[in-house]
Amino acid sequence: MKYGFGVDLGGTTVKIAYFDETGKMISNWEIPTVTEGHGSQILPDIAASIREYRERNGIQDADLLGLGIGVPGPVDGKGVVNRCVNLGWGVFNISEELSRLTGLPVKAGNDANVAALGEFWKGGGKDYDSMVLVTLGTGVGGGIVIEGQLLHGAHGAGAEIGHMVLNRDETAVCGCGKRGCVEQYCSASGIVRMAKLELEASDEESSLRKLEKMTCKDIFDAGKDGDKLALSVLDKYYAYMGEFLANVCNVVNPEVVVLGGGVSKAGTVLLDGLRPYFHKYVFHAASNVEFALASLGNDAGAYGAFKLALDAYSK
Repeated sequence: MKYGFGVDLGGTTVKIAYFDETGKMISNWEIPTVTEGHGSQILPDIAASIREYRERNGIQDADLLGLGIGVPGPVDGKGVVNRCVNLGWGVFNISEELSRLTGLPVKAGNDANVAALGEFWKGGGKDYDSMVLVTLGTGVGGGIVIEGQLLHGAHGAGAEIGHMVLNRDETAVCGCGKRGCVEQYCSASGIVRMAKLELEASDEESSLRKLEKMTCKDIFDAGKDGDKLALSVLDKYYAYMGEFLANVCNVVNPEVVVLGGGVSKAGTVLLDGLRPYFHKYVFHAASNVEFALASLGNDAGAYGAFKLALDAYSK
């Protein structure tokens, strides 16, 4: 039996997990992400943490198949990171550098793509051959697996579906600098933004008016209670989601779309709400799509990162 590590590198914390080759997570832990000094300490800290774990548990080189890592930025097939703004990184080969520090073979990928690989392998997409993962959090991320293969893209920017344009007439600016992106409507912050605009434009009574700091959950909860303004916002949200996912499925034609991130905690009401709009907009030949909720939560990135290393070892 061989073993390895999966590393999910975030802007605040680094999640590290130890797996056996069947994909069983044996242990996991976190260390802080130190971004000072242009992130120069991040990889040495990861290497030191893994080294300490190995020493404490008597893990030899012969036991290990390698290490995989998901990074919050574009990563090409050779492991070259093309700027991670949140970490202060420029352009360099993370696979080579982390391999030098750990003495292990290293495979790297974009964090959203890697999380998709994790959900495909052990989560909401495990019974399918082709899957789109959509993460609905502060932003909208994604990952695409086609016939068992993760789509990285020519420059490591495959599946940046959150920056497809849904509304050419939008005047507000997205975080990417463009206007009218999916992220501005379909993210957790997007649905809150739409609710605030609705409240400003209407005098209709709503429980949402009483909230000092509105969240995505508040809007779904108000909708469940029959709040008319919340239901109007949710209907707009489902329409945007349906159109967005129809466009993605027209291109990719997956068997399943898996929804993760904070918004997905709304559960089946989210899936039931978007389906009619999805079928309104999707091309008929691409309409036979299952919808599922992500099941690995915050562990998806670690699972997917280890799968990168496992696949490289198995070739």
